[in-house]
Amino acid sequence: QVHLVESGGGLVQPGGSLRLSCTTSGITFSIYEMAWYRQVPGKQRELVAKITSEQTSNYAESVKGRFTISRDNAMSTVYLQMSSLKPEDTARYYCNALRVYNWRNYDYWGQGTQVTVSS
Repeated sequence: QVHLVESGGGLVQPGGSLRLSCTTSGITFSIYEMAWYRQVPGKQRELVAKITSEQTSNYAESVKGRFTISRDNAMSTVYLQMSSLKPEDTARYYCNALRVYNWRNYDYWGQGTQVTVSS
């Protein structure tokens, strides 16, 4: 059974930092593309950052230069280091694992962790 468990969310003041973690089990972590998404109530879930199995990363324009995604294959964990946080970063953050193989998507999600940026 596949599990993705996010942690590290919380309340932080504008300008502050947080590091989110997503620990996985039940998948061969190293071959999956990992990503962080976020969602605000009433809006679509949006991609924040992703990192391929080859360690190539991409970011949403709104977080470039402030957020860094990384992965530790030995720990089957992906991280999102968030700095210079803004109130508009407030959302529930979700971890995603994706592999496309033989025209089939192996697509898994965590339950999310809440990040609130407020003074």
